[in-house]
Amino acid sequence: MSKVVKVIVVFTLLTAFLSIKNNTFAQVDSVNSLPVDTAVAATHEAGAVVNHAEAHEEKEKGFDITSFIFHHISDSHFFTLFGHGEHGVTLHLPIILWTNNGLVTFSSSDFKFNDDGTQVVEKNGQRFAIAHNKIYYANATANEHGAFVSHEVKDGAEIVTNARPIDFSVTKNVFSMLLSVVLLVIVFTTVASSYKKRNGKAPKGLQSFLEPIIIFVRDDIARPNLGHKYAAFMPYLLSVFFFIWLNNILGLVPFFPGGANVTGNIALTIVLAGCTFLIITFKGNKYYWGHILNPPVPWWLKPLMIPVEIFGIFTKPIALAIRLFANITAGHILVMSLLCLIFIFNSLWIAPASIFFAVFIGLIEFLVAFIQAFIFTILSALFIGMAVEEHH
Repeated sequence: MSKVVKVIVVFTLLTAFLSIKNNTFAQVDSVNSLPVDTAVAATHEAGAVVNHAEAHEEKEKGFDITSFIFHHISDSHFFTLFGHGEHGVTLHLPIILWTNNGLVTFSSSDFKFNDDGTQVVEKNGQRFAIAHNKIYYANATANEHGAFVSHEVKDGAEIVTNARPIDFSVTKNVFSMLLSVVLLVIVFTTVASSYKKRNGKAPKGLQSFLEPIIIFVRDDIARPNLGHKYAAFMPYLLSVFFFIWLNNILGLVPFFPGGANVTGNIALTIVLAGCTFLIITFKGNKYYWGHILNPPVPWWLKPLMIPVEIFGIFTKPIALAIRLFANITAGHILVMSLLCLIFIFNSLWIAPASIFFAVFIGLIEFLVAFIQAFIFTILSALFIGMAVEEHH
């Protein structure tokens, strides 16, 4: 269904673009067909219209749709509870830096919502500036744009060349990860305690809600892929399943403590895929490694197959990381793009359709949140199962 919505959005944008082009050509043709004096007058009028349009364009230039979308899906050092900027209510998170002079801590509020390097914070005899959501050592003087960081263009992209301290700051993503870990520990400790107290009795409360999901992971993910060895890997599979699912759900909640795009961060998905990779590497048996280093093929194919098999060791975690990151990020971008249709068409008439489709896709994303957790977990179980499978 999301593909259908994408087609509708693209078709709508294409129609609007063609309409603009046709109107432009019609105005040019009408000017060409007028007498000279009339054409001159029309030219002056057209010039006035153009000047008005340019002024309007300058007025509207402040809203950058691409920046707007990526601002909302990227990490930051504060949560906006409601409102905007200094006029809203914001939860600022701590900045923790390991610098040349040791540990430095302060609140992100000291940057005063700045992200272009024009605001300097002095702590412990050092100066810091933030640009593109990254903290740098600030220059002694500002450049012509008032920024205390230096820029350099490489491969068409503008990058900051200032040195950076080691950043241990608690960002939105870090806060959401810690929150999800605390919630999961509390929930499963409570459920484990309930099993001990109600041994042999029917599940009740939170226990009755989680038990079908745990059984689902055991019977439909672990056992089919891991066989009789499934029990040893159930703690990892349950942890990664509920961690991804909970963070996917929190990412869809537009208000605190949600709103952080945790599983849409490639760094997190790489770490999760790396955990699966480490289990595969250290739990793989001799038959698994024998199949990679000495594949059962004719001798003249071994020089070709051994590099392919070794390459396959790394493609599995790479596929896990990119699949989760790309699917979650694409969902957030799609929802924000649908909301931005109001600003693309610059009309409130498009608002009902824009909001309807955004809410519709948002609801589908709750299903996708579960599906992506399931896919990551079942592929992890499949890859681990291939590594621990006994030789027949």
